[in-house]
Amino acid sequence: MSRATSHGPSVALLHDWLNQYGGAERVLEHLVAMFPQAPIYTSIYWRDRLPPAYAAWDIRPTWMDDLPGIHRRHQVYFPLYALAFSRMDLSDGGYDLVLSNKSGFCHGVRTGEVPHLCYCLAPTRYVWQFEHYAAREQLSPAVRLLLGPIVKLLRRWDYDAAQRDNLHFIAISREIQQRIKQFYGRPSTIIHPPVDVHRFAPLPDASRHERGDYYLVVSRLVPYKRIDLAVRAFTRLGLPLLIAGEGRDRPALEAIAGPTVRFLGRVSEEALGTLLAGCRAFVFPGYEDFGIAPVEAQAAGRPVIAYRAGGALDTVIEGVTGCFFDEPLVESLMEAVVSFDADGVEPMTLRAHAEQFSVEQFNTRLMDQVRRVLDGSS
Repeated sequence: MSRATSHGPSVALLHDWLNQYGGAERVLEHLVAMFPQAPIYTSIYWRDRLPPAYAAWDIRPTWMDDLPGIHRRHQVYFPLYALAFSRMDLSDGGYDLVLSNKSGFCHGVRTGEVPHLCYCLAPTRYVWQFEHYAAREQLSPAVRLLLGPIVKLLRRWDYDAAQRDNLHFIAISREIQQRIKQFYGRPSTIIHPPVDVHRFAPLPDASRHERGDYYLVVSRLVPYKRIDLAVRAFTRLGLPLLIAGEGRDRPALEAIAGPTVRFLGRVSEEALGTLLAGCRAFVFPGYEDFGIAPVEAQAAGRPVIAYRAGGALDTVIEGVTGCFFDEPLVESLMEAVVSFDADGVEPMTLRAHAEQFSVEQFNTRLMDQVRRVLDGSS
């Protein structure tokens, strides 16, 4: 029996795991704000690592939450997540809709006749892009060989789980839409992740002459973000580059940085807004499924120099809100920096473009998709 009320449908939320804070968790926060009465089903929940506000949520982890050391080393148990979610049955919970926030295996839950709307951050990388993941995590050849047969089985399970008739996919970008089609053979609707653009603003006209001459990177300092490209490029160009963020790559990046590259570490929200509005351009050298930071830069009225791939193709308009470099090479980035006229952009044009990715737009589009799924038109 449905538990729908005058406030809307009865919804169950799904999230792969709750043991770290990142982009997936920021999306989950918006889903909770939209459906505050919805319970959150997940594999594991590490309370001490997540914001205190989560303690007020109705979070329901699986039996995996009791496995030894899983909160700190959740990757070790990755073959078990498919098992945990395949045993989860939400068909008789009185829900009108199951809404999953997926990059792993949570789309594999059983929902019976209850429609399941999957907000797909990415098809499960561990199985569909295993070699890339193994290289990124620096897995040894022996571990890769051991995991090979397991990955093959999980790929089959993952594909089968994605074929259910009542499962509808939303992709966060064209890149993810293409992967859903490639790996699952399923269509999807694109709804970009919500970006809190109201936290940022361009400099007032009277203050624009005070803009700095520096370029800016805001990122976790980990290998796949390719911050090394920016460090090497700006060192060779002799141009000022500020890098906000922390991560395990910081010592290695500092070792190759010249005197024009400065590391700021973590910065406050207030400082971030000032840094974004004051930079010549924002540099985005990695290959991301979406990428929130470039949208935040445009909300602050500043253009983006991005690698031509992934989510940046959805968020940056070449020649209007930024430019691209075509190869993940230092020389390609250098050429883009030198040739791009950062002063030729109109800050309010960038701001207007960023507003297409606002929280309000996300809420409207997602609720429209929820209605379509519930009335059978999607």
